[in-house]
Formats: sequence, C-alpha cells, structure tokens
Amino acid sequence: MAIKKNCIVVGASHAAAQLAISLRQQGWEGTITVLSDEYYLPYHRPPLSKDYLSGEKDSSDILIRPPAAYEKARVRFGLGVRVETIDRPNKTVQLAGGESMSYDKLVLATGARVRKLAISGAELPGVYYLRSVSDVEQIKRYVGAGKKAVIIGGGYIGLETAAMLKKIGMDVTVLEAMDRVLQRVTTQEISEFYTRIHYEEGINIVTQAIAKSIEGEKKVEKVICADGQTHEADLVIVGIGVIPATELAESADLAVENGIKVNEFSQTSDPDIFAAGDCTNHYNPIYERHIRLESVQNAVDQASIAAGSICGKPKPYSSLPWFWSDQYDIKLQIAGLSQGFDKVVVRGDIANGRSFAAFYLREGKMLAVDAINKPQEFIWAKKLILAKTEMDVEALADESIHMKTLIS
Repeated sequence: MAIKKNCIVVGASHAAAQLAISLRQQGWEGTITVLSDEYYLPYHRPPLSKDYLSGEKDSSDILIRPPAAYEKARVRFGLGVRVETIDRPNKTVQLAGGESMSYDKLVLATGARVRKLAISGAELPGVYYLRSVSDVEQIKRYVGAGKKAVIIGGGYIGLETAAMLKKIGMDVTVLEAMDRVLQRVTTQEISEFYTRIHYEEGINIVTQAIAKSIEGEKKVEKVICADGQTHEADLVIVGIGVIPATELAESADLAVENGIKVNEFSQTSDPDIFAAGDCTNHYNPIYERHIRLESVQNAVDQASIAAGSICGKPKPYSSLPWFWSDQYDIKLQIAGLSQGFDKVVVRGDIANGRSFAAFYLREGKMLAVDAINKPQEFIWAKKLILAKTEMDVEALADESIHMKTLIS
C-alpha cells in the first residue's frame, strides 16, 4: 500500500484557501494540512475595513469558502497553531507547543504583517491596526456616531477605513506624513481626486502631518504632530503599510529579498518548498522584472500555479496585476503597474466628477489604468496593456469612442 504524502500550508490566507482546493483539483492524493495562528478559516480581508467594520457582515459572511468545501476536499486545519521553525534537512515544521509535523511539500502563505508605529503612546487602549478579524473586533468597541477618529496614514486602507467610519457617523481626521495621500502608490492626479472626494464627504485630511506622540490617561485622547498640532481622538487607527512575513523563510535560509523569492512556478530556493501571496517576490514576464504584490488576485493566481507545480503539472506564472478599492460610491479598479510612465491620458471629468479613467503610457503604449466607476474602460484597458498596442491618444481620451476600437 502506497504511503500518502503530506502537504503542509502555513497561513490561512487567500493564497492558502486557493491552494488547498487547487491541490485536490489538480490531483494531489495525499493529506493537506493548513496551519494558522488565527482561529478562523480563511476569510476575505478587504471587507474588514468596510462591511465587517460597519457590522453589516459577520465573520461567517466573509469566509472565502464555507467549511463544507474544505471537508469535501479533505483539507485539515490546525487553527490557533503557530509554526516556529522549518527543519529543511528533516522536512519537518516545529510548532510553538513543541510538536513537530513532517511534510513532503511545504507551502508558505504567510502574507504580510502591519508596519508598527514607533512613537510614544502607540500601545494605549484605543490605538489599533486593521489587518485581522481580531483587530476589527477590538476597534468596534471604540466606534460610534459623534466620536472622533484619527487615521494615521493616507494609503488605501486608511482612506477606506476613514470612509466607513464617516458613514457610521464619526468625526474623522486623516494624518498623512507625505505631501499628498496615496503618494507611495499613485499619481498626483489620483491623489488630488481622492482628496477632493474625502473633503466633499466631510473628512479632514492633513498632509505633511508627522505623528510625534499619542497621549491619554487610561485610553487614547489625542494625537500630537511634530509641528505642534493636536488632534483629539476616541479612536486611532494606524495604516502605514505592511511588511512581508518572511521570518520563517529567513530562519530556514531560503532566498529572501523584499519577500520570499520564488521562480515562475512559485518554487522557493528549496525545491520542496513553495510560496504564494503577499509574502513573495516573483518575476513577472509582462513587466520583465521581479515584483512583490499585495493583492487578492496575485495570491489566488500564485496559489494555483504552486498547486500545479506540486502536482507535477508546472505552468509558468504570467498574470497582469490588478487591484481594487471601494470608498463611498466610488469603485476604483486598477490594472497593471504605472511605474515608469511618461504620459497620463484622462477619459472623463477627473476635476469635478466621480467617473473617469486615467491611462498611463510609456513610449505610446499602455502600462496601466486607474478606472473610477468605469468598468468597461477597465476591461478593455487590460486587453490593451497585454496587446502592447500603440495608442491613439486623442481617441483614448474621447468618451464617445468605444475602447474596443482602439485595439488594432
């Protein structure tokens, strides 16, 4: 009788949820064990700053798959279990309680951890990060109409959270250390658009605002900035970015460089260890360079690639990155990476409206798009990016011309 092999997946992320199911779909006959230090089955993280925070959805509503799907695929979970180290020579993982588990194939789907704010008062009750269900459950205790919230960090998570807290009825201030919100991730045009929208919705945005300390007696009461400005707060949410969770990989001497380095088959420097999702740094043939992406799409795509590789059906990863953000009545859909653009073409009224598309070109060809309430432009832009079509700039900006006519 053949001995069944074991695949261990570390982390209960989007990547882990997809990989466990994909393994069965692609023919893995052995055991599949998912280990996570959280106490929940894999869940969608984007709703945490929106419907889950507002109470419109509960923990069962945001599960990526129902428990029955994992039972059908014979996927076992170890929840509340922390993996401490990987013993590569003996092909085992050591758990926090002292137990060890052997593997034939190992997948790291550890995601990313929040970047901590290193200032006085950052540990006060009422100061939180927003990354997990547990985080939001604690935040909810401080949420309420008429209360004051300060968001430290004007990235997408910070702005999404600000929008939801405003909807709940809170008085919200966003503190951004740089010259404009979203400065690390997008262009001046998009930053100005979101600044206008949040002002229209009643959010107070303060740029060049460096939080120096957080003060309060028994809980947070105010945030003090380096320029002396004081912002009262019943709740502070810190959103200053994330760091890939590579500690396990590093301790196991796997190749790590701004993420766990993987090849086009999601394989690490150890042939029996794979990685997928926010924790990885992979080569993208579309942009001809290594990149690390923080997106659901990348996590799902990489997980499927890893599953195929484990099952002896290798297929190289080659996906166009795409992302989204929901704020108020605005759905932003992003396709591609805009770094290196030399021209921005806008279709629609970016200065006054809430529906437009900004296309990023380099040497006449499309690199990326930011589509605001423009789903058709998003769909066709993805095709144009992959086709590397020489663009007619005037036609691209003209809303009366259908996007499909731009593909030669």
